[in-house]
This record gives sequence, structure tokens and C-alpha cells, in this order.
Amino acid sequence: MKDLKAILAFSASLFVSATTAQADVFSQNEIINRMKKAADWQIANPAPYHPLEWHGAPFYMGLSDLSEVTGDPSYFDTVKAMGDAHDWKIRDRPYHADDHAVGLSYLKLYEIHKDPEMIASVKKEFDWILANPPEKTIVGKNGVVRERYNRERWNWCDALYMAPPVWAGLSAITGDEKYNDYMVQEWKKAHEWYFDEEEDLYFHDKRDIVKVSPGGKKVFWARGDGWVIAGLVEVLQYLPQDHPDRPYFESIFKRMSAKLLTIQKENGTWAPSLLDPLHPPQDDTSGTAFYVYGFAWGINNGLLDAATYETATRKGWQALCERQKPSGRLINTQPVGGYPVAFDPDTTAIFGMGGFISAGSEMYKLVQLKR
Repeated sequence: MKDLKAILAFSASLFVSATTAQADVFSQNEIINRMKKAADWQIANPAPYHPLEWHGAPFYMGLSDLSEVTGDPSYFDTVKAMGDAHDWKIRDRPYHADDHAVGLSYLKLYEIHKDPEMIASVKKEFDWILANPPEKTIVGKNGVVRERYNRERWNWCDALYMAPPVWAGLSAITGDEKYNDYMVQEWKKAHEWYFDEEEDLYFHDKRDIVKVSPGGKKVFWARGDGWVIAGLVEVLQYLPQDHPDRPYFESIFKRMSAKLLTIQKENGTWAPSLLDPLHPPQDDTSGTAFYVYGFAWGINNGLLDAATYETATRKGWQALCERQKPSGRLINTQPVGGYPVAFDPDTTAIFGMGGFISAGSEMYKLVQLKR
């Protein structure tokens, strides 16, 4: 049985190598081809979630990125059709970051169409939050006052993708710093709660601080820190160059990137449990896609040194391409969750597809800069 498994594994590796050799995954045409195949496959195979839920937010951003690099407005039109169909609303849980995520694509479209309706719901919700800020403390047993810790605040790392870029984007569009002020305040509190100063990574939430993997390592979830890296990229695209807190966000981005560079697996991916690749011993394309996106964007925008990061970025992109089916479907994506678990390697998820397309957009720019 062991021999059979070895033969199958070897055969699979030959298949991957042969498939990869058929096309130069770093040519501009091939990058665009793969992005379009991913987009078209996902559009033809809608995810089983409400279109306004957080799952689709990275995909809408991926479609926007695809339109921007190709000049093909049809992918922007797909996002616009979704917004029109739902009257440019966001989900209805007050304060909850997940329900704000779709707003980022609305801001992108507003920048093109200048239609106030596109951002009216986001602005109304955020103005309400500013007028009714979440409680910062609660009185517990025996009258002990402690800091409030629930989903009214950004107290899980996924939230740093879902909400902060929307607040920063609304500030940039309206010219009103109150949105940036709130974003910075809440990010810094989240950072205080669950950033590990030794590892330069974010725990998924405070509960993970005390967890230990089966291999005796701290538990950092690949997609969780992937959400953070992608969130930083989006925030930094909106935050003014002269904003007093820009160095703070750039520093976090650089610290995380430096750590991630040291723990990339030999095959180009990152493990679901970043510090313990044997638990589970799998690859995760959702985290990997966000890291490739972050690395490539960092190189393209002068925050990361190309001589240091480009090889890892290319390895990551190649690894993603090796896990993309001819149909355009990306596999090896850990499904919805909050910590590293074993999963079916054939799994595809809309947020992974979106991350892949956005990664492709920055890889396209990186290759273009090299010409």
C-alpha cells in the first residue's frame, strides 16, 4: 500500500510538472488567461452564500482588479449588477465587520461612476456607528469592569480585512478624516488584543494565544493572517501618504511579510497552521493567494525589496497555478472556518478564487515592471 501511494504521489508530481511546463505562468498573457478563467468559472458556478455576505467580498475585488489590468469593463459590470440587484445595501448586523466587507467593492465602483447611491448605505451605517460607538467596557461579576470583547469590535483577525479598508476608503472618497480616525483606533485595539510581538503574526483571536499545535507550536491560521495582509494592502491604497499613522501600518505590513518569507514551504505554499506544517500536513491556497497578493503589491509599491521577496512571490504564484484546474477552478482551499484543520484538497471557495485573481493582478504588474 505504501508503494502504491508513493507511485501515485510521484505520478501526480509528474502531472503537475508537465502541466506547468505547457505554459509560462509568468507571461502576461498567461497571467491574464488564468485570471479570466478563474473569474468566468466562479461566475458560472455561484457560491452557496448570500451575495452580500463576506464570502464574496474578495471575489468582487478580484473582478475589479481584473477589469483594471485588462481594461475589460465586463467584470466591473458583474459587480455593478450585484450592487444594483441589492440596492447597494450591506448586511444588517450593526457593528459586525463581516457585514461591511461588500462595501469595499461599492467604493471602487463609486470612484468610476460617482453615483452617491452606491455608497449611501455604507455611509449611513458608519455614521450611525460613530454616533453610537460600541461599548468599550462592561461590568462583570462582583462589579468588576473589563474591556468589552465581542463582535461589536474587530476582535478576530478576519475583521481586519472585512472592515478597515471600507472605513479608509470612505474617508478617502468623502475627505472626512473621522472615518480614518475610527479605523485607526479600532485597528490599534485589535492589534493590542491579539498580535504576537515575538512572531510578528496575528492570532485568529485571543483564545488562540494559549493554544499549542500537536507539534508544540503556537497556532497561527494561514487564512487568518492572509486576511490581515490583504486588509493592510487595501488600507494602504487609501491611506494618504502623509497620514500620521501610515508608518504604523507600513511597519506591520513589513514585519508580517518578513516573518512569512521565512516560513513559506518549499513547494511555494504556506501551511494552514503557519508554524506547524505537519498539523495538518496540507497546502492552503486561500492563505497563499493573499500572501502572493501582498508580496507582489509590496514589491510593486516599493514597500518590499524585490531582491529579497520576488523569488518567494514567484514560487507562490507558480504553486497557485499548479493548483488551478484547466477549467479555472482553484483547489486546495480550506473551507469556512477559524483555525487550521484537515480538509478535502479538492475544495474550492469563492474567497480563495477572489484572492487568486487579485494575486494575479499584482503578478501582472510585477512582470510588466520587469519589461
